[in-house]
Amino acid sequence: MNTNTVIGTDTKPATVLDAVVIGGSFAGLSAAIQIARARRTVCVVDAGRPRNRFAEASHGFFGQDGSAPQAMIAAAREQVARYPTARTIAGEASAARTVGDGFEVRLQDGERLMAARLVLAFGISDILPPLPGLAERWGRSVLHCPYCHGFEYAGGRLGVLQSTPMSAHQAMLIADWGPTTLYLNGGDAPDGDTLAKLARRGVAIEPARVSALHGENGGLSALRLEDGREAAIDALYVAPKSRLNSPIAEDLGCAVDEGPLGPVIRTDERKRTTVPGIYAAGDIARAPHNASWAAADGVTAGVFLHQSLVFEPLAA
Repeated sequence: MNTNTVIGTDTKPATVLDAVVIGGSFAGLSAAIQIARARRTVCVVDAGRPRNRFAEASHGFFGQDGSAPQAMIAAAREQVARYPTARTIAGEASAARTVGDGFEVRLQDGERLMAARLVLAFGISDILPPLPGLAERWGRSVLHCPYCHGFEYAGGRLGVLQSTPMSAHQAMLIADWGPTTLYLNGGDAPDGDTLAKLARRGVAIEPARVSALHGENGGLSALRLEDGREAAIDALYVAPKSRLNSPIAEDLGCAVDEGPLGPVIRTDERKRTTVPGIYAAGDIARAPHNASWAAADGVTAGVFLHQSLVFEPLAA
């Protein structure tokens, strides 16, 4: 791998690259392979905590339907590593700053990477409702995306836990996969127009607060309600709030908007953030979320990052 080094105030030199990708899951690796195939130097820094690590299989992904997400990531990482200008680091980026016309990324172990461009793809974490039995079923029988996991529970007893104003909309959608109940969990009922639409979709309404989830081996068989009743169920859909996994985007001055479920880094059609030279891809830069979209956004970021390295110097 052809890189140079520069000496800063630390005794340890920094590696100089065309691009650093922070995050090595679907979006980050998709960006990195485009940059590597363009024969530019790129380093992927990955903390190893992808959002979909709780799921046993990824569905609807081109050519990989039913594959394990971790196996898909491992295969993609190996493929990126075959390129002589690519490097991957298992670690966490603790800070980043603008230095001249480029950027410095500092890792937790003290290593410093200097790059002309950055791709932010560090992902998000879900903030799950604090219900007993919910977290251990997340990604298995407690789900977020019906396109990712709905077919596997089609025809079963389905539920949607009200957590946002969009929960009623989610319940109308989920009803395409089977008989659905909207669990208000002690919250307010939807307005009359929404209730009428839910009724047209055949969605039942349960107002009682949910106190716990029950089921064997990560499965779901019943919801315990606060009034002592149990509601039989096979899968529960939740649209949890989310948070960015790193403050680096905000530290660098990238604009961050409040999305329907959490913060979203603002990007344009080329996945450029509001800070020149910084791109963002994956769940941190879009809503709604999906593994295929994350990979596609990574391709977009990688391709246009490379083109910026070619054409921006010509315009200077």
